[in-house]
Amino acid sequence: MPRMRLRVGVVAVVGVLSLVSSAHAAVTQTTIMTDPFTNTSSQHRTAVEPDSFSWGNTIVAASQVGRFTNGGGSGTGWATSTDGGTTWTQGVLPGITTHNGNGGTFDRVSDPVVAYSARHNVWLINTIPITSSVTVPRVFVSRSTNGGLTWGNPVTVATSATANLDKNWIVCDNTATSPFYGRCYVTWDDHADGNRLYNSVSTDGGLTWSTPRRTANNATGLGAQPVVQPNGTVVVPVANANATALLSYRSTDGGATWSSTQTITSIPSHDPASNLRSIPLPSAEIDAAGRVYVVWQDCRFRTSCRVNDIVMTTSTNGTTWTTVQRIPIDSTTSGVDHFIPGIGVDRTTSGSTARLGLTYYFYRNGACGTSCSLEVGYIQSNNGGSTWSNHVDVAGPFPVSWTANTTQGRMVGDYISTSWVNGRAYGVFSVALAAPSNSQTFNQPIRVPTGGLSGAVSGFVNTSEGEQPVNGAASDHASPRSAIRMH
Repeated sequence: MPRMRLRVGVVAVVGVLSLVSSAHAAVTQTTIMTDPFTNTSSQHRTAVEPDSFSWGNTIVAASQVGRFTNGGGSGTGWATSTDGGTTWTQGVLPGITTHNGNGGTFDRVSDPVVAYSARHNVWLINTIPITSSVTVPRVFVSRSTNGGLTWGNPVTVATSATANLDKNWIVCDNTATSPFYGRCYVTWDDHADGNRLYNSVSTDGGLTWSTPRRTANNATGLGAQPVVQPNGTVVVPVANANATALLSYRSTDGGATWSSTQTITSIPSHDPASNLRSIPLPSAEIDAAGRVYVVWQDCRFRTSCRVNDIVMTTSTNGTTWTTVQRIPIDSTTSGVDHFIPGIGVDRTTSGSTARLGLTYYFYRNGACGTSCSLEVGYIQSNNGGSTWSNHVDVAGPFPVSWTANTTQGRMVGDYISTSWVNGRAYGVFSVALAAPSNSQTFNQPIRVPTGGLSGAVSGFVNTSEGEQPVNGAASDHASPRSAIRMH
């Protein structure tokens, strides 16, 4: 596929309002990724479910492009900036799908996740390829050895006789003093086995991968997001198979063995209105000292679970976790519904000066019924989550009905991402710019705040200290009777 280079200007901010009160986005945005495919089997001009990672001046993002209603996209789009977000180059990973002559054999692909191995100077995008009958027999990793500007054909991490793999994630150990420096780790689940969790390790920059290993208690789960501490310990926050509780497990021996899972907390959640595809999967990051931060959507602080907040817990060792706290985007009496968070931590900071950036979607009025409009927000902490800035309106509003349609609801993504570069936070998110021209043609690209965010943020005094969950807090919907599958 041809590559396209985009040039963007400096950050331009119109205004910042306290809490969620304005009617329009206050930050200019840059489109970094669009759907180039033309096959008639999927919904086009759609780009959904972005992840990103940064190292030095480079940011790499990846997303599904050309979304199918019943799972995956026509390809995996990528976008790379090597100059701290000033210019971007975009393309599609080769060797995965059959569409538009990009050299693959699969019909579609899903769940793109980005990582970087500093020891091997290689960028990695982890995906799961999908057949036309919507089976998932493999886990893939694609590699770039020139700064994320060109990509090779995928390497197979794992194969499955059940062909029902799901929700993969990748991370690399980038601490030079770690005993496992340079190891990369991929986690995923096998939906055919109740969402059984698996883990594989590479010691050569993603060229080869170890035999997959289970946790010590053969645990099941969904949406695992491993992070690596400076001492080499891998901590894996993950939802349980029904996304009703948050679990964690870890490896202290470079992925040779994995501990049993432990339950951190239950997850009471509200189903967002307008048939939006959204479940409370965790988003995890780590600071320079190794503290792990996990956020997710949760309704425990809201009467009758009418809307979700974004909440957070942290850990220094992956076994002991702090009490769940609400991120104070607005008051607990507001009607704002918050969901699909992507947290980023400035890896040059830690502890009481750790800088956290949180990008998320929200409904300004959670009781919007069948005619909701989506917006993207951002909030920041400069002290490890003790206090937070005022909310920033980043993108939207746009009708949910403008977004890609799936068998599990309208979709912007099961996850989004925030990455820090040179003291600026880049939320990476899917937005709809116009109404679909028909059922197969949309206008839904991936965007970032132009120039990143930091100077657009003010306040930094908002706190939820002393708040307590509502007694008997529980989800306002029935729990799934079986393990969830989310391609």
